[in-house]
Amino acid sequence: MEVILENNVNIKEIITALKKGFVLVLPTDTVYGLVCDATNKKAVEEIFKIKKRDKSKSLPVFVENIKMAKKYAIINKIQESFINKNWPGAVTVILKSKKGLSPLVYKNDTIALRQPNYNLIKEIFKNFKKPLAQTSANTSGHPPLDNGEEINNVLGCEKYCPALVVDAGNLLRKKPSTIIDLTNNNIKILRT
Repeated sequence: MEVILENNVNIKEIITALKKGFVLVLPTDTVYGLVCDATNKKAVEEIFKIKKRDKSKSLPVFVENIKMAKKYAIINKIQESFINKNWPGAVTVILKSKKGLSPLVYKNDTIALRQPNYNLIKEIFKNFKKPLAQTSANTSGHPPLDNGEEINNVLGCEKYCPALVVDAGNLLRKKPSTIIDLTNNNIKILRT
């Protein structure tokens, strides 16, 4: 597991790792996240192994913008209005899904999408025009990480581990995103 300080990040190296199907740990506008190419089934499966996550739980997906979101979710005008008011930012929305990604990001024909508000991830999307499967960088059942130094201790490398960790030190926000279910045109808060 290679660790790079965020100040020393080479975007080309991150893009190459994503294209090769590697799982990365990246800082976000909430907590550190395990991230990979959402169109690469093997990479998505690797996140489940690293996190020790039950496959009955789907993975949320980072998108560059609402245009990318519309490729993978059915979004009506009401939902679009809500999303435009809350993106980019720490709000994940659950919508009726279209297909095209690893099956492990869907649950009951729905998909959870978020446009993060973090410069590194914005830079990645400028060069990598695919959605990113993601989840908090921790083992299932344990608190999410907001400190880069904790990642190696918590995720370890028993059998599966991320290929690359971008260490941004302590992150300002210390909790995951708010999750809102928009599948019925009503705003249903699932996590704050």
